[in-house]
Amino acid sequence: MILKLKRTPAIYLVGFMGCGKSTVGRALADELGWSFFDLDEEIERHESTTIAEIFDVRGEEQFREIETAVLRERVHFVQSGRPQVIALGGGAFLREDNFELVTNNGVTVWLDCLFSMIERRVSGATHRPLARDLSQLEKLFEVRKPGYARADFRVEVADDDTRAAVSSILALPLF
Repeated sequence: MILKLKRTPAIYLVGFMGCGKSTVGRALADELGWSFFDLDEEIERHESTTIAEIFDVRGEEQFREIETAVLRERVHFVQSGRPQVIALGGGAFLREDNFELVTNNGVTVWLDCLFSMIERRVSGATHRPLARDLSQLEKLFEVRKPGYARADFRVEVADDDTRAAVSSILALPLF
């Protein structure tokens, strides 16, 4: 296991909405015997409401502030030595303070897939506020790619085979 992962045992899955962070994260955590946390689920539990409701009522900037606060809480547990796989929301890794936080407290893995797969997975998903307009979604996808590319590692997600994505992560020079 690389020193960075020994010091702060966390793997943060980053990437665009619909790329499989939650599904792959759960399977990866099961394989490693680690805990799994989905940051969006943590936010909804913390705020007792949905992500869509936070976006609609309080706005994206307020959501991002809540997201950072919840991420800091989760990282605190990582710093205490509790191994975790954490699926970040699509925009979380792109905020500089969040980028620094996760980069300094674990390893980041970008789940990269084609927009056509994203579109198939999220079209019509009303619980995803940024996916309501597909033309805007594609623009956002392109804008965010360079930010995701700053992750420690990149894993291509070519299809819906969760086991293949987990195997690709396990083959990275982490362990």
